[in-house]
Amino acid sequence: MPAVSVADLTVLPRVPALAPAAVQRRVRSITSAPSGFEGEGFPVKRAFAGVDLRDLDPFIHMDEMGAVEYAPGEPKGTPWHPHRGFETVTYIIDGIFDHQDSFGGGGTITDGDTQWMTAGSGILHIEAPPEHLVVSGGLFHGFQLWVNLPRVDKLKAPAYQDLRSSEVGLLTSKDGGSLLRVIAGEVGGVAGPGSTHTPMAMVHATVAPGGELSLPWRRDFNALVYVMSGDGFVGPDQTPVGTGQLAVFGPGDAVQLSSARTQQERYAAGLDVVVLGGLPIREPVAWAGPFVMNTEAEVRKAFEDFQAGRLGQPVPHGDVGGATA
Repeated sequence: MPAVSVADLTVLPRVPALAPAAVQRRVRSITSAPSGFEGEGFPVKRAFAGVDLRDLDPFIHMDEMGAVEYAPGEPKGTPWHPHRGFETVTYIIDGIFDHQDSFGGGGTITDGDTQWMTAGSGILHIEAPPEHLVVSGGLFHGFQLWVNLPRVDKLKAPAYQDLRSSEVGLLTSKDGGSLLRVIAGEVGGVAGPGSTHTPMAMVHATVAPGGELSLPWRRDFNALVYVMSGDGFVGPDQTPVGTGQLAVFGPGDAVQLSSARTQQERYAAGLDVVVLGGLPIREPVAWAGPFVMNTEAEVRKAFEDFQAGRLGQPVPHGDVGGATA
């Protein structure tokens, strides 16, 4: 797994010890992600399927893309499509993805890079593998997370952040057996590079077999752990989790997880997870397709604006001058 790796974890700052009165969050639910297809047909796991939006708030949706080993000619992406009212966070672990949007944002991400797009008032974008990857094939693995915006920010001007893997905050667990990559927010005193409208934290953690991680977590945030690969345990009751499962936690001050000493998956290097948390927005959610608003009337208006060309127009490849109406 490329993403970000460190040869010697002992050189990294350690997760600080919990306060004596800290409360470990108990597991509220465990769900398994169903498989599906997105865009032009690339395989995904719907990480949040079956989970109440009130438990996910401020998050709306997350797809694990792959992991898939493409043969030559097989890599796929998405066609041009619109968004309004939220942010998309695309994190690539293995492989390469190109992004382009109608406001001039765009670039290529690979091996631990992140593209953070604030759709705001409305935008068109396209995500696709570069032509050379289509020709050669290869491994592809990543995530796309949708982060809701509060009512006051839903119609803000679109924006784009290109976050390089070299900017990711790094730290290790108390036992030195975990690598934590902080993409957004602050965890254990280490901050990630992502600038967020909605207060949140996003961490990609790899816990070695037998390793334990007790992660301080803001009490006013919710807490979610999605398992990309491996076998382990979450919460103070050591609830078992495995590949493709999401753990939703209750209130408290810390998130506890550990990696099984013996991994069932032949190639598992331990427990590989995404840890998410954010400040709940606690506003009505009206969600239809690519638009996440507060009311059905606002969603209908978004579709009308898209059909009228007010969210922009597809941009010829390489043209950074996006057109808007």
